[in-house]
Parts: sequence; structure tokens; C-alpha cells
Amino acid sequence: MKTKETEQLKNKVEAELSNEINKSKDKLWELQVDLRAGKLKNVSDIKKTKKLIARINTILSEKKNNKAK
Repeated sequence: MKTKETEQLKNKVEAELSNEINKSKDKLWELQVDLRAGKLKNVSDIKKTKKLIARINTILSEKKNNKAK
């Protein structure tokens, strides 16, 4: 993920980030189902989606910690 895309995620509101996490989790579920069914061609999409979810969770926790201070 490029730093530009990370900055765009940081500028989003917490509700948008939560929505983005839900979409990514749904996508991850579909990718895993396709993998088991043998339909998935690009297995690296699973890894990319997991990393995206982790990045969004990190940004959300940073925002919550900043509010607490």
C-alpha cells in the first residue's frame, strides 16, 4: 500500500473506517471460500486484504488513543 493511500485512510472518520473494515472482512471471507473451492487465481489477494484490515485497525486505535489524551 502506498503512503498516499495510507494518508487517505488516516483522514477518514472512524465510522468510515469501521465500514471499510467490514467490507474488507467480507472480501476476505469470499477470497477464502474461493481458495477452498479452487477458484482463486491470485492467492496474494488474501495477504493484501489481511494487511489492509490490520492497517485500518491500527489507525482506529491511534485515533482512539489521541482522543483519550
